Amino acid sequence: MHNKTLKELSALLHSKQISSTELTRHYLGRIDASGHNAFLHVDHALSLAQAADADARLAAGTAGPLTGVPIAHKDIFVTRDWRTTAGSKMLKGYVSPFDATVVERFRTAGMVTLGKVNLDEFAMGSANENSAYGAVKNPWDTTAVPGGSSGGSAAAIAARLAPAATATDTGGSIRQPAAFCGVTGIKPTYGRVSRFGMIAFASSLDQGGPIAQSAEDCALLLNEMIGFDERDSTSLTVEQGNVAEDYTRSLNQPLTGLRIGVPTEYFGEGLASDVEDAVRAALEQFVKLGATLVDISLPKTALSIPTYYIIAPAEASSNLSRFDGVRYGHRASEYKDLQDMYRKTRAEGFGTEVKRRILVGTYVLCHGYYDAYYVQAQKIRRLIADDFQAAFADKCDVIMGPVAPTVAWDLGAKSNDPVANYLADIYTLSTSLAGLPGMSIPCGFGAGEKNGKRPVGLQIIGNYFAEAKLLNIAHQYQLATDWHTRTPDGV
Repeated sequence: MHNKTLKELSALLHSKQISSTELTRHYLGRIDASGHNAFLHVDHALSLAQAADADARLAAGTAGPLTGVPIAHKDIFVTRDWRTTAGSKMLKGYVSPFDATVVERFRTAGMVTLGKVNLDEFAMGSANENSAYGAVKNPWDTTAVPGGSSGGSAAAIAARLAPAATATDTGGSIRQPAAFCGVTGIKPTYGRVSRFGMIAFASSLDQGGPIAQSAEDCALLLNEMIGFDERDSTSLTVEQGNVAEDYTRSLNQPLTGLRIGVPTEYFGEGLASDVEDAVRAALEQFVKLGATLVDISLPKTALSIPTYYIIAPAEASSNLSRFDGVRYGHRASEYKDLQDMYRKTRAEGFGTEVKRRILVGTYVLCHGYYDAYYVQAQKIRRLIADDFQAAFADKCDVIMGPVAPTVAWDLGAKSNDPVANYLADIYTLSTSLAGLPGMSIPCGFGAGEKNGKRPVGLQIIGNYFAEAKLLNIAHQYQLATDWHTRTPDGV
């Protein structure tokens, strides 16, 4: 049952071959038996109560396509009843009085919450090793990282602990863990999915999206996620084109005549040969499906890392200033005065990587450095976006390449080298800086660093509002290949 797609599970539920309660119990049992540390908070009673409500809707004939289907939520989305920690000691035990818009929309659709999944603290990381509650283990190789920050979401799908999961992408945090865990994930155009109730890391970059087994599954999930939200000041409006649509309708368009841009900067020094071989083979498969490969250049790619690691920490230092021990979250038990309480609370509550980014962000926003660093980074961000627009204007319809330079590395291999972690985001950061949609689909396996094969992801990047096109392209590839159906040993 746990290897079935969302479409297949929906058909079984609507035909009464299985109940939501039975399905939910099945997944909860798998979560309890799992050793991947993917889930941070599970409550059987809450999940089964939602499943009973879904069964009532199914019996009454008022169910939608996702009613009764279980889902896991990244612990960056606040949830009524379930704890929300953002992977940090700062919010240990916190329970929100309301749901994030994304969570609310899935509840309205009748999906059943299985629990909250692990992540890098406040979504800051590339390996899911920065969680205050321990690292997630990659289901393909438990000695490897699952990627970050949405490593819990990707691992939950790969291990078939949930058929769907929410995730967020600030600089690649949907696409990179999806690649490392051999599953499918999509980051929509910035502003298409509401950020209301999503604990902020970098407000001009954070974007919610789904991780699931296939592009078709992601299309079903995006049907519920995308749309204007008046409670989110960064939400794109209906007038700007942010309208809900049925993404499953456009999945079966042929790829004849599709122009695929292949950036030379994505295939240079630093790209592992096993990753390149898998990606090149995927590109050849698209040629067989009727597409044409076009060499393009994205010359500012190398600047995306310094640009991102100025802008994102700057915004993080501002967003995380609210965690001071006054209104909610952790508070130091002993302190002399208000300033001492602030210092001790934040020193105790935040982890090393979060502190590092707050310090960097505060520094670049200081008087005397703001113009030299932050303003310059914003100018380069515009140039990076212009590179993409020049390519889309007359050279290609979509862009493809690797998601990451290597397959998943070993747990602990880069934990003492933050720069090495930052460099792993070289192919995903520019898409986030430009606000473009991008997705990762499984396309093969690499040799790995120690224990056999580890998944490789193909990145597909589109122009603004091109989610339907990306899903169509990914779906056609998945009809012709079986990488997305493969599961780790024992699953």
